[in-house]
Amino acid sequence: MSENQKYYPRKIDQALLAWKDEPRRKPLLLRGARQVGKSTAVRQLGKHFEYYAEINLEKQPSLKALFTDDIDVKALCAKLSGILSIPIEPGKTLLFIDEIQASEQAIRSLRYFKEDYPELHVVGAGSLLEFALEELPSFGVGRIKSLYMYPFSFDEFLIAQGLNVTVDYKGTCKAENPLPELAHQQLIEQLRTFFLVGGLPAAVAEWVETKSYINCNHIHAELIDSYITDFAKYKKKISPTVLRQVWQSAAMQVGKKFVYSQALHETHSSVVREALEKLTLAGLIIPVTHTNANGLPLGAEADNSYRKYLFLDTGIMLSMLKIPNSEILLSSVDDLVDKGGLSEMHAGLEMIKYSDPLLRPELFYWQRVDKKSNAEVDYVSNRGAIVLPIEVKSNTRGSMQSLYEFMRQKKLHLAVRTSLENFGQFQYTDPKDQDAIRTISIVPLYALATLSE
Repeated sequence: MSENQKYYPRKIDQALLAWKDEPRRKPLLLRGARQVGKSTAVRQLGKHFEYYAEINLEKQPSLKALFTDDIDVKALCAKLSGILSIPIEPGKTLLFIDEIQASEQAIRSLRYFKEDYPELHVVGAGSLLEFALEELPSFGVGRIKSLYMYPFSFDEFLIAQGLNVTVDYKGTCKAENPLPELAHQQLIEQLRTFFLVGGLPAAVAEWVETKSYINCNHIHAELIDSYITDFAKYKKKISPTVLRQVWQSAAMQVGKKFVYSQALHETHSSVVREALEKLTLAGLIIPVTHTNANGLPLGAEADNSYRKYLFLDTGIMLSMLKIPNSEILLSSVDDLVDKGGLSEMHAGLEMIKYSDPLLRPELFYWQRVDKKSNAEVDYVSNRGAIVLPIEVKSNTRGSMQSLYEFMRQKKLHLAVRTSLENFGQFQYTDPKDQDAIRTISIVPLYALATLSE
């Protein structure tokens, strides 16, 4: 980040500052897809130190020779200090190893920082880090801390535009105290913009500066090209053409169970499955896995053979599918919610973005696995020890029969409908279970941060 480049606050900032002040601190890995803002966030953290030292093992490949199997991390820091002409001192310096995946030895060195130099603040990050970590599954157990980072959330997008008061006020609203109608409508319009701009920092910065959808489209095109260029770098090589076709198909199938045959015709499903695994590792798609949801943890009854996939970012997806800006800007509210799984995808992404950055994200959905039934609940989460179903709907007229069936089967009394309605709540008496009164909370799509509270 250059001296003049404006920094937009992110949720991850608080987690990074908390790590800085931990008394029994471990070396940190900041994990996430390319271009979500990892390096910029670490540089911002560096402003809280007297000294900041950064190396990049892709741009400075000669430095990889400093990381050896029999490494002495204190000697390493002395050499880096000499090379960079920056003091590397415990408690005063933040050492950032960017593109750390370029050297397995550099990744392995993090455990020795914990063992031999725990008083020094060390952060590693990389655009394709997950591929390297997959081959080192137990390298840092108990010795390294991970934080997970994503594109801008809707609240972060508002804050980048200086709408902090709007975010704070929205956070106080609930069913008994909904937003005034004017504020509600303004947030719907902001959400339309967020769908088109997306949450990748380059596009957000462009929007804040120029308010040009066309400029943001150009940023998206550049980002898509950079992601496709990365395909050739994936370990356990798979054809970049296959990866591109499967990625495109994932965009087209958002909101639906992924059908392998629609991705690559006359290609064995194992090839498509491997491509999906690589795209997931890169963070370009995010799985939503079927669960029977009879209790917690939801992953205990997960079935990986039934999966939907979210795209990394709405702006990137809309640009990739060449959907005109007018389709989003001029849609009615009901059409906007129902448009090609877009709102369902937004809801899932928001749930991840507001989750605990210390935990690897998991998303689940439910469907009745029966050829005679298409009952499905968009997301299944939890509130404390209670299973919480979440449906994305256009309005009160949308059918809720799948949700009611799920609640009846699982004997649940609370659910969430997220839509472009204002905050609200209603009760439903099940005609098949007259003793059960079910409460449905209405949470606007622009207020999904409340689900993490």
